[in-house]
Formats: sequence, C-alpha cells, structure tokens
Amino acid sequence: MPAEDLPAILGGQPTRPEGPPGWPPDDRAVVEVLHQAATDGSWGHYHGPHSTALAEQLAAIHGFEHVLLCASGTVAVELALRGLKIGTGDEVILAAYDFRGNMQDVLCVGATPVLVDVRPDNWNMDVDRVQEALTDSTRALLVSHLHGGQVDMPALRKLADQNGVAIIEDACQVPGSLVAGRVAGGWGEAAVLSFGGSKLLSAGRGGALLTSDESIAQRVRTYTQRGNEAYPLSELQAALLRPQLDSLPKRNQRRAAAAKQVVESLADYPALVPFALPGEPGSQPGLYKLGLQFHPDHCGGLTRNAFAQAIRAEGIAIDPGFRSLHKSHSRRRFTTAGDLVEADRADSNVLVMHHPVLLEPDETLGQIRTAIDRVTAHAEAIGRELGFVC
Repeated sequence: MPAEDLPAILGGQPTRPEGPPGWPPDDRAVVEVLHQAATDGSWGHYHGPHSTALAEQLAAIHGFEHVLLCASGTVAVELALRGLKIGTGDEVILAAYDFRGNMQDVLCVGATPVLVDVRPDNWNMDVDRVQEALTDSTRALLVSHLHGGQVDMPALRKLADQNGVAIIEDACQVPGSLVAGRVAGGWGEAAVLSFGGSKLLSAGRGGALLTSDESIAQRVRTYTQRGNEAYPLSELQAALLRPQLDSLPKRNQRRAAAAKQVVESLADYPALVPFALPGEPGSQPGLYKLGLQFHPDHCGGLTRNAFAQAIRAEGIAIDPGFRSLHKSHSRRRFTTAGDLVEADRADSNVLVMHHPVLLEPDETLGQIRTAIDRVTAHAEAIGRELGFVC
C-alpha cells in the first residue's frame, strides 16, 4: 500500500502536518495590554486598576455582586465550600464523572463527597439521581458543565430550593456560555471560573469565585486575608484577561458553530458519538473540550487510548477524558447514591477534542473526519502495531 494512503502512526503523512493549533492564540489586544502594563508599571502592583476592572467586568457579565479573584478554579471551589461553612459531618453531592479536583476540595474541607450517576447522552450530572442522594447532612450540590454538555439547571435549582441546599456551579469549562437563559454560573449561590493555561479565558493560572451572598463573600475574605491575599491573582494576569473577556462572545459563537459542524460530520460514524449539545432556546454550549463517546466495537476493536494516539499522530488534538471519581479514589473516601452505570462507561469511553481547532476555518474542521476515516480504515493494523485491541 502506498505510504500516502497509510495513517501517520503506520508511516504515512499526517492529515495535518503542522499539528494542532496552539493556545493561547496570537491576540493583538492582549499584546497591547501586556505592553501597556509593562510600560506604566501597573503589572507590579499588589492591588491595582486591572484587578478592580476585571472583577467589575465579571460581576456585570454574570449578574453577581461579589467577585473574589484567586489563584485557580480549584482554589475557588474550595473557597466556595468554606464560604458556605461546609465541613466535617456535611455531605456534598457531585457527579461521579467530574474533574478530580472538585472531589478533593470536598475532602479538603472535611466533608463527604456523595457521588451520583450521569446522563447517558452527555455524561454530565443526572438531576433525576440527585433526589435519592439527599440526606439531612446534605449541604451543597457541586455541579460542573463538561465537554459541551450541560446539566438541567432549572430542575436542579428547584430541587435545591425545595431541600434547602446550596448550589456551587462550576463554570470553569464554559465561561460566557448560556444555560437555560442565564450565563453559566448564574444558577448557583456561588459560581466558579478558571483562567488556567489551556482554558477559554487564559492567564496561565487563576480563577474567580462569584456570589451575591454577602455572608459567603465575607467568610472567604476573612479566610484569605492573612496580612495580604493568600491566593492572589496578579495584576498582570488580570490585565491579560480583560481583552479576552471582550472577545469571548464572538469566539464562543464560532466554537458552537464549529462543534455543530463536527457533530454533523460524525452522524454516520458509530464509533464516535458526540455528547448531546444543548439545543434549547436560551442555551449555548461552552466548548473547552468537545466530548465524544467512543465505541471500540465499531472501530475494529481498537482501544480508546490507541485510537486517540493514532488521531493525535494525524495532527488532531484528542485525548481520553477524566477518570470517573469512584474509579480513581479509595471507596472509603466517598459514598454513592444508587448505581453508577453511566459513570462506569464514561471512565472507559470518553474522548475529548481540544477546543483550539474549533476556531479554525471550515476546511480544517473537515480534516477531523479525514483523520478519523484514515485511522478507522486501518484500525486492525494499528491495533497489531500498538498491541492495543479490546
């Protein structure tokens, strides 16, 4: 077989020889702000105009009264728990498929994580499973929107109100997206954002806690003020984030349109089933990563990891998703409510496509299906080469 017909992992030429697009992008507005902050010296301030302006901008976008900037989204989740006075003897409900830092934050404050199963169509929290997890010790619902999917927040908000528990809405993957008519984060007593290096809003590191509850904000300020801020976001980081917030709506629209195009291109490909994207009026997905359910029986028995390795060799950034929390932590560290059948499947079968490609031209999006077809056509040979077949 001619080398040009082979997938890259078997010696052929990659579909995308230049590799996946980088992140953060070359953004003139960010460069100008960086130069200005370096010129006027504001980058070196402990407390300066950029942090104040960023907090005001985030408050206006999300409709919260208080914004506390901090060192990461993970820190922000911990601060939200502490602001709600959650600790030993309390329970916090979260999805069994989620970022492990969220569960570790619950453990950090001394509370018990209670894991519930996820929906089969998008492997985000199944609100119908939350009711059976509620007990007299439940203090909060910690909910994430992951991989383009969304949780049914109106239903969860109603359930929380009926049972007197708080919601911490983790919007780290979905800044600026719309969830049932509200900006993501707007359904909770507290919202959390991340500004990590690969995130849609990037400052290399950083995060924010948003709330309109004065008591939460005051407790967090008391906890974090130790002569100075214990978990700060620097003035330079704040400066770099402000122009990104300005461009976020347009970029979110482009990513949503591109994700729809990718999903449509995979409609006849049973080995990869995209997460169900929100289509209701007033909803727009956040796409830090586009989630895909991998079915090895439709791909020559190739394992998920081998498939991802072969696609990456084609120049497309794709990786396995999170480990499910009940699979990656000791059983003594959490409790469960009901079975976790879908979370078991998610642990084995989630693939995520990284977001930078979703800002590329349409012809680049077409390369995704080309790469998938090349790998699928040679799945058995790839499995033999790598030794990874189910």
